[in-house]
Amino acid sequence: MVADWMTLENEAEVASPALILHWERVEENLRRMISMAGDPARLRPHIKTHKLPQIVARQIELGITKFKCATIAEAELAASSGAVDVLLATQQVGPNIGRLLQLIRSFPDTHFSTITDSIEPLQELSRSATAAGLKVDVLIDLDVGQGRTGISTDVAAALYRELAVLPGIRAGGLHAYDGHLHQKDLDERTVTCHAAYAPVERLKNELISAGFCVPRLVVGGTPTFPIHMQRVDVECSPGTCALWDAGYGANLPDLDFLPAATLLARVISRPKHNRLCLDLGHKAVASEMPHPRLVLPALPLAKVVIHNEEHLVLETEDAQNFPVGSILHGIPWHICPTVALHARVHVAKSGRVTELWPVVGRTRFISI
Repeated sequence: MVADWMTLENEAEVASPALILHWERVEENLRRMISMAGDPARLRPHIKTHKLPQIVARQIELGITKFKCATIAEAELAASSGAVDVLLATQQVGPNIGRLLQLIRSFPDTHFSTITDSIEPLQELSRSATAAGLKVDVLIDLDVGQGRTGISTDVAAALYRELAVLPGIRAGGLHAYDGHLHQKDLDERTVTCHAAYAPVERLKNELISAGFCVPRLVVGGTPTFPIHMQRVDVECSPGTCALWDAGYGANLPDLDFLPAATLLARVISRPKHNRLCLDLGHKAVASEMPHPRLVLPALPLAKVVIHNEEHLVLETEDAQNFPVGSILHGIPWHICPTVALHARVHVAKSGRVTELWPVVGRTRFISI
């Protein structure tokens, strides 16, 4: 059965497939995130999940001043929304170095920083920043076990020493994302989180003892947020908790956030007595994960048999209860890439869609 909060008074007017943002639940998630942190100054939330200036603006109203992002477009979105401190947590290479410097010139009231794990792009950034008369804060990106980006803490001190003396560069601190840690059991997640963080702490102390400035430590994501919040000297970067999703809801039971984004779909065909075809293909719901790619409360036992660009075919003995044209509501399993598939979101307030918002940050280029 569909939860009451999913049903919309004017949903018959909403063209499907549609991404629905339930604003009161977004507000509650932001309140809970800040309450967990104890102080909004402890937070540097990631905006990659929602990619919306309206949510950035609301977070600023609630006292959050620092943000983290993955792309230059997201950084521009944050600055345009009034953010005063933005970390671009992707190493900039090629033309993106020039774009970052243009971003810094275009938004003088916003402090931008970025990350590095390699000397070559760092030297190129140094040359370009010096030529432009700018100075850029750069954090060392540490690999604490994910193996995606970053440098080992065993050799990071040497890179930090080089960074600290390069012209056009300021030593900005350390960045450690532990996205591989998402154990369902909180005690197990806590043990592995502490183990992954211990070398970061040792590196920080080594650098400070050697006379280097380590202005900030930006650590973790949503799963390890409650663990890192116990440390007094770090900035935490949860992002998914603003909207939440079915995947984290199932796998992180200790985190008390609300699903705040749903997909509205319609039955567009009943090809067999026990099959329904929905207009919810790869282009509407993130498909990098195995099924289930969304949870349909009205059809909890339905089996996915086909998923194509525009079609999702379900096998269910309840198919006869859903004639062609029926509306179904679902919670995405992975909300971040699902948002990126939609050019706009339908914003629901008090159970009624009232606005359409462009998903500004889904593009690679805004103006820079």
